[in-house]
Amino acid sequence: MVKMRDKNIAFGRCRLSGKCGGCEYNGTYYEKQLKQKQTYLEKLLGTFGKVEPVIGMEDPFYYRNKVHHALKKDRSGNIISGPYEKGTHWVLQSDECLIEDKKSQEIIHFIRKLIKSFHIKIYDEDTGYGCLRHILIRRGFQSGETMVVLVIGNDSLPSANHFTKALVKQYPEIKTVVLNYNGRKTSMILGEREKVLYGPGFIKDELCGKTFRISSSSFYQVNPVQTEVLYNTAISFAYLRGNETIIDAYCGIGTIGLAASGRAGNVIGIELNKNAVRDARRNTKENEVKNAHFFAGDAGEFMQKMAARGEKADVVFMDPPRAGSNKRFMDCLIRIKVPKIVYVSCGPESLARDLRYLTGNGYRVEKIQPVDMFPWTGHVETVCLLSKLSGAKNSIDVKVDMDELDVTSAETKATYEEIKVYVLEQTGLQVSNLYIAQVKRECGIIERENYNKPKSEESRQPQCPEEKKTAIVEALKHYHMI
Repeated sequence: MVKMRDKNIAFGRCRLSGKCGGCEYNGTYYEKQLKQKQTYLEKLLGTFGKVEPVIGMEDPFYYRNKVHHALKKDRSGNIISGPYEKGTHWVLQSDECLIEDKKSQEIIHFIRKLIKSFHIKIYDEDTGYGCLRHILIRRGFQSGETMVVLVIGNDSLPSANHFTKALVKQYPEIKTVVLNYNGRKTSMILGEREKVLYGPGFIKDELCGKTFRISSSSFYQVNPVQTEVLYNTAISFAYLRGNETIIDAYCGIGTIGLAASGRAGNVIGIELNKNAVRDARRNTKENEVKNAHFFAGDAGEFMQKMAARGEKADVVFMDPPRAGSNKRFMDCLIRIKVPKIVYVSCGPESLARDLRYLTGNGYRVEKIQPVDMFPWTGHVETVCLLSKLSGAKNSIDVKVDMDELDVTSAETKATYEEIKVYVLEQTGLQVSNLYIAQVKRECGIIERENYNKPKSEESRQPQCPEEKKTAIVEALKHYHMI
């Protein structure tokens, strides 16, 4: 388990607890958070293999290098900033957040003072009147470089040059200030247009021995300390020897691919966001990497074209969004028979779904390693290594208990745990082995002798409720057991 400097500090408390929705584990000891995440992952992913202990942080506070505050005036006319109240667009005043970078919070508090002294009007979402809507701070923890993004709801920021000079004078570590235009009634923070008020329009940071250029909209992991743990784990899972062709799918600004480039023969990165690809290519030049190439486009389409050309890849790193991958992309992995897949997931539920599909189509899960990227929240990242099964029948050696051998062909298609997980994900219902066995018998699937049978004729077992029976039947149909 993780070591911490002070057990008392591990018990975080925030006055916005239960309001902003950001920290579900607020007020819970950090060790207990890790145990709860471990239990959750074991229930969800345990059918695929051993889930290693979650790698936690030594100091799980103030880790977010990207800090966003919405702006609003309260009923007394004071300027407030902070997150939205959960499920609303009501801005909560945040003076100190336990997970946001301290320096970034300090800069935001100073900007609030500047707004008042420069008499800049705050944007009103209801009327569409006003100027400043959001403040976004991005900071490189290794480089110390800081970016300030001011999001406005109209076409200009009054006294923009003087405002910027006052800000940079107070905080010289600010290397760039960007003005972003977003006049639409939308929940999106950033608009599509922007203007650089100061500096180059980007900052740089170091990660896994490489330098990365970060723009206002670039995807860059928000916890740099744990990101190094996450990426080093993913790269170690690939067992690279120096001559492999690897694909970095959903590559963003190229972080995983470039971090792995020194151990591979050829790196191909694919990303839908054109701005991120532009940054990835610049990062390639910045780090003088000669064997990495990045392309803008859909990862699934790119893989389809590779498959059509008969091209191969030795390893695919895939780091999809929380919703997970899609069938088209995974079918391409299956079609070109990628020997190793390293799946980096930020959504355990979608990961379980995708693992079921891949393991049902010729792959097996070799390793599962969770990394706590988001302490105090319910989120957790997981790295999985999958390998392609070899042989004409994709057969592998497995250890089987003797009493497991007497099963019907239908029974081998899905385990009880897989059925439970499927039912839980689809309906939210929890079902027992007993209920599954009862429904199997009703559907004509013969169970092993004495399996879940009453101990005596007089014994009465609880019968599966109709709602759960329907859900189990759907699961059996999903696994082609009936």
